[in-house]
Formats: sequence, structure tokens, C-alpha cells
Amino acid sequence: MKYVLAVDQGTTSTRAIIFDSALKPVATSQDEFEQHFPRSGWVEHNPDDLWASSAGTCRAVIERAGIDPKDIASIGITNQRETTIVWDKNTGQPIYNAIVWQDRRTASYCDALRAAGHGKMFSDRTGLLIDPYFSATKLKWILDNVDGARARAQQGELLFGTVDSFLIWKLTGGAVHATDATNAARTMLYDIRKGCWSSTICALFDIPMSMLPEVKDCAADFGTSRADLFGRGIPICGVAGDQQAATLGQACFKPGMLKATYGTGCFALLNTGKAPVQSNNRLLTTIAYQLNGKPTYALEGSIFIAGAVVQWLRDGLRIIHEASETQALAEQADPTQNVVLVPAFTGLGAPYWAPECRGSVFGLTRNSGPRELARAALESVGYQTRDLLEAMTSDIGAQADRAVLRVDGGMSASNWAMQFLADIIDGPVDRPQVLETTALGVAWLAGMQVGLMPEQDEFAKLWALDREFVPTMDPQTREAKYGAWKRAVDCTLAF
Repeated sequence: MKYVLAVDQGTTSTRAIIFDSALKPVATSQDEFEQHFPRSGWVEHNPDDLWASSAGTCRAVIERAGIDPKDIASIGITNQRETTIVWDKNTGQPIYNAIVWQDRRTASYCDALRAAGHGKMFSDRTGLLIDPYFSATKLKWILDNVDGARARAQQGELLFGTVDSFLIWKLTGGAVHATDATNAARTMLYDIRKGCWSSTICALFDIPMSMLPEVKDCAADFGTSRADLFGRGIPICGVAGDQQAATLGQACFKPGMLKATYGTGCFALLNTGKAPVQSNNRLLTTIAYQLNGKPTYALEGSIFIAGAVVQWLRDGLRIIHEASETQALAEQADPTQNVVLVPAFTGLGAPYWAPECRGSVFGLTRNSGPRELARAALESVGYQTRDLLEAMTSDIGAQADRAVLRVDGGMSASNWAMQFLADIIDGPVDRPQVLETTALGVAWLAGMQVGLMPEQDEFAKLWALDREFVPTMDPQTREAKYGAWKRAVDCTLAF
């Protein structure tokens, strides 16, 4: 057996990638699926679409790779986190659409929880802030609003899972109801210190614990796929939420190592080692990965708008046709102008957590145009990343290792943006040769579990640098520009 099949089930599409034993991508298949917006602030997926796209891309990538399913050693699954599904234990039929991580329908209930003084309890046990982002209040909403759901749940007829759990259940024909520690840690139901579901929190939400999946290591036995799906039963041996999988794919195994994934938004995870670090700067404490029963923890910061700011230049202002055009525009921008864009189109994420805030532009002159706006857009991603780094450094002090910042995701392909990032954080930025770090991380988990791929230390040695960006900006310019950004954020928050 020479290959691993990685399933990357994302928010807008599902991809399947075949990796060989040297962890090189062999073939890829991708399938987009429909987004559902039944009301303002509500975001849903049809669970059948998630399953169909996952099974379909797996079949397609096996065919595209031209390999025999007998040569696939194992399957790894990585997934959009926090998205919530409830299904019938006997039929496998979902009782409601999947409520997506972006959904805000439980905002008022979260406000009530905070007002009732539950914030510290949730933070202490789960490492999370009370927010509709996480799974728990979505699950409660389904039990409260779908006819008969709570009674059926109390009778043991219903199961809950994040997307990984649902896919495992479908792949194994209902034989396995499980998740991994990284996905469990995003539900707001899991005690990340004790390593178990919190009976106290489940009681608060009136959630029967019989609904919850078994929690396993990221590399573990998650059952075997039905033989009729791919021509033979293939063991499922690796599972991790998408941002944690990217952390693994970037081989961020040492405390102080940081990865930042630049997609629509940006998610930065800082490895904090064997002990959870409670943030004083409104970052999330989470599980980076769990191997051999031992969790490794991380601080996580979320930037809502990263690559989406380039989409705004293209689709909103229509000053570019392709994302790649921003680099040339930024290079041509007037160096005497200091235009600052705060892209709070959907609020500001960590460390501000100001969801009602909206975007703003400062420093415009009569000569400001597409070039200056393009530069300001790319710079805003660097500024926001420094905000996260400043917060993380404050939280963990001497443990912070600014020498290690590994980047991936679509925007990491922009040399200009990555150079500015290195300049503004005053530290090297490393871009790997393999940018498919999310799928790579879970492929490694699945391959390692069956002995096809190396253990952690040897895997880390395989991480290969594409390009390192080193700071060239003088300190006075750096601090002047970052100071202008901080003033712009203050003004935006005040407005």
C-alpha cells in the first residue's frame, strides 16, 4: 500500500487528495456545493450535500490518480469546524440542515449566557468565549426548534456531530460515532483540561450526553469504510479540524511555533505545549492536536477578513479583475501617501471581538486611487496579523518565538503581501513548498497511524521551504505605520 486518501471537507467545497508515501500530492478532485441562507445571519448546508461531495470526490480522485483502491492504506478527514449536524441514529437521516460555523442565529442566547455570568466557567473549561460561532448553542437551537427533537434525543434516538463525525458515521455505515479531540474542543461542550465532555455544560443546555460522539486522538482507529463505496474497505485513521490539520501540515510541533492560514479570513495558531494557556487578550485556548492520549494546546486568533479584502477590491470596487493584480498596484502606489484600510466588513475578530464594527478608510487625498487602496488592503492583513502576535506574546511572554511564522493559504502566494508581513512583524515569514497544508496534515496522521509515513520528528524534517521573507523595513517606518493602524482601529471602534 503506497497511498493515503485525504478528505478536506470545507465551507464552500469538498476536496479529496491522494498523497503518496513521500507525502507528495498525486491527484486532486474538488466539488462545490450550495450554500443556504434562510434568514439574515443564518447559514446552512444540506448534510446530504456534504456527504455526496465527500464520497463523490473520493471516487473521482481515485480514478484520476489511476490507482487501485487496494493500494490506499488509509483515509484522513479534515473539516470545517463547529458546523453542527443532528441525525437519526437508526436511519442516518439528518433532522435539520447543518448549521454552519458562520451562523449567528443564537447571538441573543449567547448574550443571555454572558449576562447570567457563565463566561468564566466556559472559558475555564472549554478555553472558548461564549459565541454563536461554536457548536453548543447551535445544537441547543435544533433541539428547541425541530418538532419532537428533544424528546427523541432524550430517548437515545438522535446523534450529534461536527462534520467529521457525520462523515465517519456515513463512511462506516453507522458503525462508528466518533470525533477527534480538536473538533471536540470547538463545540463549547468539551472540557479541554480533563479531556472529556462536560456534564455541567450539557446540563445547562439540556443536551443528553448520549448524543455525543466518542472522542479519540487525531491519529486513531475511526473504523473502516463500507466496501461498496470505493471497491474495498479502507481504514479511517486520521481526523483533525481544518486549522489544526494545517498546524500539523506546517509541522508546528514545538512550543512557540506559529502558523497563519490566509484564506477568506486568517486563522493563526500558536503552539503552547503541554499546558493550556489562558488568554488575557481574548484569544481562544484550544487543542492543537492530540497524539498517544496527550493533548498539545494552542492559542488561536481569528481574523475575519484576509483574502476577502482582495475580493472586495475585485467585486465591490471593481478596480481589479484578478487577485494577482493587487501586487503590481501595491508596488506602484505613491510612497508619500499613508492610506490605512480597516477591513471590518463583518466586524473585527481577535483580539478586538467587535462583531458590530464596520470598515473604514483613513488618509485619503485627491491623489488616492486604486494603487493606494490595493496597497492598503494588502497591508491590512499584515497589521491584523501583528495584532494577533502582540496578543499572543503578551499571553505567553518568554515562550513566544517570533523567529517561526509559517504561512499558507491563497494569499500566502503574494510575495508583496508576505514581504510586508515580515516587515511589519519584524521577523521572518516562511512559505512552504506544499501549500496544501490542511490536507497534508491529516494525510500524515492517517499514514503515520498505519506505519506508512514517518513519526513526528522525521515528518518535521520533511517540511520544505519555498521562500523565506525577511524584514527590510527600518524600525522608525515600521512603528510609524503600525501606530497609524492602531489609531485607525481606535477610531473605527469609536465610530
